[in-house]
Amino acid sequence: MEAVKIVECPRDAWQGLPQIIPVEVKAAHLRLLCEAGFRHIDAVSFVSPKHVRQMADSEAVLDSFFSSLPDDAASPEIIGIVLNDQGVERALAARGVTTLGYPYSISAYFRRANANMTRSESRAMVEHVRKATQNAKRDMVVYISMAFGNPYEEPWGPEIVEETLVWLKEVGVTTVSLADTVGTATPAEVQSLYEAVKNCVPGVELGVHLHSRPEGAAEKVMAAYNAGCRRFDSALTGLGGCPFAGDELVGNIATETVLSTLSENGVEAGPSPTALEPAMAKMREIRTRYSQPDEAEDSRQDAKSGSKRDPKLQ
Repeated sequence: MEAVKIVECPRDAWQGLPQIIPVEVKAAHLRLLCEAGFRHIDAVSFVSPKHVRQMADSEAVLDSFFSSLPDDAASPEIIGIVLNDQGVERALAARGVTTLGYPYSISAYFRRANANMTRSESRAMVEHVRKATQNAKRDMVVYISMAFGNPYEEPWGPEIVEETLVWLKEVGVTTVSLADTVGTATPAEVQSLYEAVKNCVPGVELGVHLHSRPEGAAEKVMAAYNAGCRRFDSALTGLGGCPFAGDELVGNIATETVLSTLSENGVEAGPSPTALEPAMAKMREIRTRYSQPDEAEDSRQDAKSGSKRDPKLQ
Protein backbone atom coordinates (compact mmCIF):
# COMPACT_ATOMS: atom_id res chain seq x y z
CA MET A 1 0.00 0.00 0.00
CA GLU A 2 1.38 3.39 -1.00
CA ALA A 3 2.27 5.55 2.01
CA VAL A 4 0.19 8.60 2.82
CA LYS A 5 2.02 11.90 3.38
CA ILE A 6 0.53 14.32 5.88
CA VAL A 7 1.62 17.96 5.58
CA GLU A 8 0.84 19.75 8.83
CA CYS A 9 -0.01 23.43 8.21
CA PRO A 10 0.39 25.66 11.29
CA ARG A 11 1.19 28.60 9.00
CA ASP A 12 -2.23 28.36 7.41
CA ALA A 13 -3.81 27.87 10.82
CA TRP A 14 -2.14 30.86 12.45
CA GLN A 15 -1.97 33.55 9.82
CA GLY A 16 -5.54 34.76 10.19
CA LEU A 17 -5.48 35.01 14.00
CA PRO A 18 -5.94 38.62 15.11
CA GLN A 19 -3.46 38.56 18.01
CA ILE A 20 0.23 38.06 17.33
CA ILE A 21 1.51 34.73 18.63
CA PRO A 22 4.93 35.21 20.28
CA VAL A 23 7.96 33.75 18.53
CA GLU A 24 8.69 31.34 21.36
CA VAL A 25 5.12 29.99 21.31
CA LYS A 26 5.27 29.31 17.57
CA ALA A 27 8.69 27.68 17.87
CA ALA A 28 7.51 25.51 20.78
CA HIS A 29 4.58 24.29 18.72
CA LEU A 30 6.86 23.39 15.82
CA ARG A 31 9.00 21.37 18.24
CA LEU A 32 5.92 19.54 19.47
CA LEU A 33 4.97 18.71 15.89
CA CYS A 34 8.40 17.17 15.34
CA GLU A 35 8.18 15.25 18.59
CA ALA A 36 4.78 13.92 17.53
CA GLY A 37 6.30 12.58 14.33
CA PHE A 38 5.37 15.11 11.65
CA ARG A 39 8.03 15.23 8.91
CA HIS A 40 6.43 17.76 6.56
CA ILE A 41 5.42 21.16 7.98
CA ASP A 42 3.98 24.20 6.19
CA ALA A 43 5.48 26.42 8.85
CA VAL A 44 6.00 30.00 7.66
CA SER A 45 5.38 32.53 4.93
CA PHE A 46 7.48 35.36 3.56
CA VAL A 47 4.93 37.94 2.52
CA SER A 48 4.44 41.60 3.29
CA PRO A 49 4.07 42.21 7.05
CA LYS A 50 1.65 44.97 6.11
CA HIS A 51 -0.77 42.33 4.87
CA VAL A 52 0.01 39.37 7.14
CA ARG A 53 1.37 40.64 10.45
CA GLN A 54 1.22 37.19 12.00
CA MET A 55 3.97 35.94 9.70
CA ALA A 56 6.32 38.94 9.98
CA ASP A 57 8.53 37.00 12.40
CA SER A 58 9.08 33.91 10.24
CA GLU A 59 12.88 34.12 10.29
CA ALA A 60 12.93 34.52 14.08
CA VAL A 61 10.57 31.58 14.54
CA LEU A 62 12.77 29.30 12.45
CA ASP A 63 15.91 30.45 14.26
CA SER A 64 14.32 29.69 17.61
CA PHE A 65 12.97 26.34 16.44
CA PHE A 66 16.19 25.03 14.94
CA SER A 67 18.34 26.38 17.77
CA SER A 68 16.42 24.26 20.26
CA LEU A 69 16.12 21.15 18.12
CA PRO A 70 18.21 18.30 19.61
CA ASP A 71 21.35 17.48 17.65
CA ASP A 72 20.16 13.94 16.99
CA ALA A 73 16.68 14.99 15.86
CA ALA A 74 15.80 14.64 12.19
CA SER A 75 15.05 18.01 10.60
CA PRO A 76 11.61 18.10 8.98
CA GLU A 77 10.71 19.45 5.58
CA ILE A 78 9.92 23.13 6.21
CA ILE A 79 7.68 24.82 3.64
CA GLY A 80 7.72 28.61 3.35
CA ILE A 81 5.09 30.39 1.25
CA VAL A 82 6.23 33.15 -1.13
CA LEU A 83 4.39 35.52 -3.45
CA ASN A 84 7.09 37.73 -4.96
CA ASP A 85 10.82 38.29 -5.46
CA GLN A 86 11.35 39.67 -1.96
CA GLY A 87 9.65 36.64 -0.47
CA VAL A 88 11.86 34.30 -2.48
CA GLU A 89 14.99 36.08 -1.25
CA ARG A 90 13.83 35.93 2.37
CA ALA A 91 12.86 32.25 2.13
CA LEU A 92 16.17 31.20 0.62
CA ALA A 93 18.07 33.13 3.29
CA ALA A 94 15.98 31.81 6.19
CA ARG A 95 17.25 29.01 8.37
CA GLY A 96 15.97 25.54 7.56
CA VAL A 97 13.54 26.28 4.72
CA THR A 98 13.69 23.27 2.42
CA THR A 99 10.70 23.96 0.18
CA LEU A 100 9.20 27.14 -1.27
CA GLY A 101 5.45 27.12 -1.78
CA TYR A 102 3.68 29.30 -4.30
CA PRO A 103 -0.14 29.71 -4.56
CA TYR A 104 -1.11 29.86 -8.25
CA SER A 105 -4.75 30.75 -8.80
CA ILE A 106 -6.70 29.67 -11.86
CA SER A 107 -9.36 32.22 -10.89
CA ALA A 108 -8.57 35.69 -12.24
CA TYR A 109 -10.62 37.40 -9.53
CA PHE A 110 -8.97 35.48 -6.69
CA ARG A 111 -5.51 35.92 -8.20
CA ARG A 112 -6.00 39.67 -8.32
CA ALA A 113 -7.45 39.84 -4.80
CA ASN A 114 -4.84 37.54 -3.29
CA ALA A 115 -1.64 38.50 -5.11
CA ASN A 116 -2.55 41.46 -7.34
CA MET A 117 -1.19 39.71 -10.43
CA THR A 118 -2.28 38.92 -13.95
CA ARG A 119 -2.11 35.35 -15.24
CA SER A 120 1.09 36.03 -17.14
CA GLU A 121 2.69 37.72 -14.12
CA SER A 122 1.79 34.80 -11.88
CA ARG A 123 3.15 32.29 -14.38
CA ALA A 124 6.36 34.28 -14.66
CA MET A 125 6.66 34.16 -10.87
CA VAL A 126 6.22 30.38 -10.85
CA GLU A 127 9.08 30.09 -13.34
CA HIS A 128 11.21 32.46 -11.29
CA VAL A 129 10.61 30.53 -8.07
CA ARG A 130 11.39 27.25 -9.81
CA LYS A 131 14.70 28.55 -11.18
CA ALA A 132 15.62 30.02 -7.81
CA THR A 133 14.88 26.78 -5.97
CA GLN A 134 16.79 24.72 -8.51
CA ASN A 135 19.83 26.98 -8.18
CA ALA A 136 19.63 26.82 -4.39
CA LYS A 137 18.98 23.07 -4.38
CA ARG A 138 15.60 23.50 -2.68
CA ASP A 139 12.24 21.98 -3.47
CA MET A 140 9.07 23.70 -4.63
CA VAL A 141 5.35 23.04 -4.25
CA VAL A 142 2.63 24.88 -6.17
CA TYR A 143 -0.88 25.18 -4.78
CA ILE A 144 -3.50 25.49 -7.49
CA SER A 145 -6.01 27.82 -5.86
CA MET A 146 -9.68 27.43 -6.84
CA ALA A 147 -8.82 24.04 -8.37
CA PHE A 148 -12.29 22.68 -7.61
CA GLY A 149 -14.20 25.66 -8.95
CA ASN A 150 -14.89 29.23 -7.90
CA PRO A 151 -17.89 31.27 -6.72
CA TYR A 152 -17.24 34.11 -9.17
CA GLU A 153 -18.98 32.68 -12.24
CA GLU A 154 -15.63 32.45 -13.99
CA PRO A 155 -14.82 29.67 -16.46
CA TRP A 156 -13.76 26.46 -14.75
CA GLY A 157 -13.41 22.81 -15.63
CA PRO A 158 -11.08 19.82 -15.30
CA GLU A 159 -9.49 20.79 -18.60
CA ILE A 160 -8.29 24.09 -17.07
CA VAL A 161 -6.75 22.25 -14.13
CA GLU A 162 -5.18 19.72 -16.50
CA GLU A 163 -3.68 22.44 -18.69
CA THR A 164 -2.24 24.09 -15.59
CA LEU A 165 -0.74 20.83 -14.36
CA VAL A 166 0.84 20.08 -17.75
CA TRP A 167 2.34 23.56 -17.87
CA LEU A 168 3.67 23.25 -14.30
CA LYS A 169 5.38 19.98 -15.16
CA GLU A 170 6.89 21.54 -18.28
CA VAL A 171 8.53 24.27 -16.18
CA GLY A 172 9.90 21.73 -13.72
CA VAL A 173 7.38 21.69 -10.86
CA THR A 174 7.08 18.16 -9.48
CA THR A 175 4.85 18.70 -6.43
CA VAL A 176 1.38 20.23 -6.71
CA SER A 177 -1.51 20.52 -4.28
CA LEU A 178 -5.06 21.02 -5.55
CA ALA A 179 -6.75 23.55 -3.27
CA ASP A 180 -10.48 23.70 -2.58
CA THR A 181 -10.00 27.31 -1.59
CA VAL A 182 -13.55 28.23 -0.57
CA GLY A 183 -14.48 24.75 0.64
CA THR A 184 -17.52 24.32 -1.57
CA ALA A 185 -16.52 21.17 -3.47
CA THR A 186 -18.64 18.14 -2.65
CA PRO A 187 -16.99 14.77 -2.00
CA ALA A 188 -18.15 13.63 -5.44
CA GLU A 189 -16.54 16.71 -7.02
CA VAL A 190 -13.29 16.13 -5.12
CA GLN A 191 -13.11 12.55 -6.34
CA SER A 192 -14.17 13.40 -9.86
CA LEU A 193 -11.58 16.13 -10.40
CA TYR A 194 -8.73 14.17 -8.88
CA GLU A 195 -9.53 11.13 -11.01
CA ALA A 196 -9.82 13.32 -14.11
CA VAL A 197 -6.36 14.88 -13.79
CA LYS A 198 -4.19 12.45 -11.80
CA ASN A 199 -2.79 10.67 -14.84
CA CYS A 200 -2.05 13.72 -16.99
CA VAL A 201 1.29 14.45 -15.32
CA PRO A 202 3.17 11.22 -14.53
CA GLY A 203 5.93 11.74 -12.00
CA VAL A 204 4.26 14.72 -10.32
CA GLU A 205 3.28 14.28 -6.68
CA LEU A 206 -0.33 15.46 -6.62
CA GLY A 207 -1.92 16.28 -3.29
CA VAL A 208 -4.94 18.13 -1.94
CA HIS A 209 -5.36 21.14 0.32
CA LEU A 210 -9.03 20.91 1.23
CA HIS A 211 -11.26 23.27 3.18
CA SER A 212 -14.56 22.12 4.63
CA ARG A 213 -17.20 22.51 7.28
CA PRO A 214 -16.31 20.05 10.05
CA GLU A 215 -19.24 17.74 9.39
CA GLY A 216 -18.23 17.23 5.77
CA ALA A 217 -14.50 16.77 6.23
CA ALA A 218 -14.23 12.99 6.62
CA GLU A 219 -16.18 12.28 3.47
CA LYS A 220 -13.96 14.65 1.46
CA VAL A 221 -10.83 12.97 2.81
CA MET A 222 -12.02 9.53 1.72
CA ALA A 223 -13.17 10.87 -1.64
CA ALA A 224 -9.65 12.13 -2.33
CA TYR A 225 -8.05 8.96 -0.98
CA ASN A 226 -10.30 6.69 -3.03
CA ALA A 227 -9.45 8.73 -6.12
CA GLY A 228 -5.77 7.97 -5.54
CA CYS A 229 -4.54 10.94 -3.48
CA ARG A 230 -1.74 10.15 -1.04
CA ARG A 231 -0.74 13.67 0.04
CA PHE A 232 -2.99 15.67 2.38
CA ASP A 233 -2.52 19.19 3.78
CA SER A 234 -4.30 19.71 7.10
CA ALA A 235 -4.10 21.63 10.37
CA LEU A 236 -4.60 20.48 13.94
CA THR A 237 -8.06 21.40 15.30
CA GLY A 238 -9.07 22.62 11.83
CA LEU A 239 -7.92 26.14 12.62
CA GLY A 240 -7.55 28.52 9.69
CA GLY A 241 -9.12 28.65 6.29
CA CYS A 242 -10.05 31.25 3.74
CA PRO A 243 -11.70 34.65 4.35
CA PHE A 244 -13.12 34.46 0.82
CA ALA A 245 -15.25 31.42 1.73
CA GLY A 246 -18.10 33.51 3.14
CA ASP A 247 -18.77 30.87 5.82
CA GLU A 248 -16.98 31.12 9.15
CA LEU A 249 -17.42 27.37 9.71
CA VAL A 250 -15.39 26.53 6.59
CA GLY A 251 -11.74 26.01 7.43
CA ASN A 252 -8.79 23.71 7.08
CA ILE A 253 -9.63 20.06 7.49
CA ALA A 254 -8.46 19.00 10.93
CA THR A 255 -5.41 16.74 10.93
CA GLU A 256 -6.97 14.57 13.60
CA THR A 257 -9.95 14.06 11.29
CA VAL A 258 -7.69 13.07 8.40
CA LEU A 259 -5.79 10.57 10.56
CA SER A 260 -8.84 9.06 12.28
CA THR A 261 -10.79 8.80 9.03
CA LEU A 262 -7.96 7.01 7.26
CA SER A 263 -7.39 4.75 10.28
CA GLU A 264 -11.05 3.78 10.42
CA ASN A 265 -10.73 2.72 6.79
CA GLY A 266 -7.65 0.60 7.41
CA VAL A 267 -5.04 3.17 6.39
CA GLU A 268 -2.41 4.13 8.93
CA ALA A 269 -0.77 7.53 8.44
CA GLY A 270 0.89 10.15 10.59
CA PRO A 271 1.26 10.24 14.39
CA SER A 272 -0.82 8.12 16.73
CA PRO A 273 -3.53 9.83 18.82
CA THR A 274 -1.29 9.53 21.89
CA ALA A 275 1.70 11.08 20.14
CA LEU A 276 -0.54 13.81 18.77
CA GLU A 277 -2.01 14.97 22.07
CA PRO A 278 0.73 17.41 23.27
CA ALA A 279 0.67 19.27 19.94
CA MET A 280 -3.14 19.20 19.94
CA ALA A 281 -3.21 20.71 23.42
CA LYS A 282 -0.79 23.45 22.35
CA MET A 283 -2.88 24.29 19.28
CA ARG A 284 -6.03 24.46 21.38
CA GLU A 285 -4.23 26.82 23.75
CA ILE A 286 -3.09 29.01 20.83
CA ARG A 287 -6.56 29.00 19.36
CA THR A 288 -8.12 30.15 22.63
CA ARG A 289 -5.45 32.68 23.61
CA TYR A 290 -4.89 34.47 20.30
CA SER A 291 -8.25 34.34 18.52
CA GLN A 292 -9.65 37.49 20.11
CA PRO A 293 -8.63 40.85 18.59
CA ASP A 294 -6.22 43.06 20.49
CA GLU A 295 -8.04 46.29 19.70
CA ALA A 296 -5.32 48.59 20.99
CA GLU A 297 -2.62 46.86 18.93
CA ASP A 298 -4.89 46.78 15.86
CA SER A 299 -5.41 50.53 16.12
CA ARG A 300 -1.69 51.17 16.37
CA GLN A 301 -0.87 48.94 13.41
CA ASP A 302 -3.67 50.34 11.23
CA ALA A 303 -2.50 53.88 11.97
CA LYS A 304 1.06 52.93 11.08
CA SER A 305 0.30 50.99 7.88
CA GLY A 306 -2.77 52.83 6.70
CA SER A 307 -4.20 49.61 5.31
CA LYS A 308 -6.26 46.60 6.25
CA ARG A 309 -4.75 43.15 6.57
CA ASP A 310 -5.68 40.56 4.00
CA PRO A 311 -4.33 37.09 4.79
CA LYS A 312 -2.91 35.25 1.82
CA LEU A 313 -4.25 31.70 1.80
CA GLN A 314 -4.54 28.78 -0.55
